[in-house]
Amino acid sequence: MTFQLKKLDHIQLSAPKGSEETSIKFYRDILGFVEEEKPKTLKANGGVWFKKGEMAIHIGIEEPFTPMKKAHPAFEVSGIGALQAHLESAGISTKWDSKLPNARRFYIKDPFGNRLEFLEWQTK
Repeated sequence: MTFQLKKLDHIQLSAPKGSEETSIKFYRDILGFVEEEKPKTLKANGGVWFKKGEMAIHIGIEEPFTPMKKAHPAFEVSGIGALQAHLESAGISTKWDSKLPNARRFYIKDPFGNRLEFLEWQTK
């Protein structure tokens, strides 16, 4: 092959029109992402971009909007119990799942109903 896939650049999730402030409150204020400036050529599309370390999430406006109920990004974390407690204290329901061997994981829904997974790999 003459090409190489290097890394995942970003994940785009959809949200309904006018949801930018809600996105900021959730992804920045609760999950700890930093809001990034969108290029001028893309600002008219609406939405908001976030980054945390190597992870980037772009929230794009989609009309009509339908949340992702099965497809989802998965975030590897450390301190999954503390994250779960933090989310629950912010009023966000978590749903634990034990089907993946050697991992503790749960799912949540963002304010728009998109599914998000958080997992912590367990050492043997």
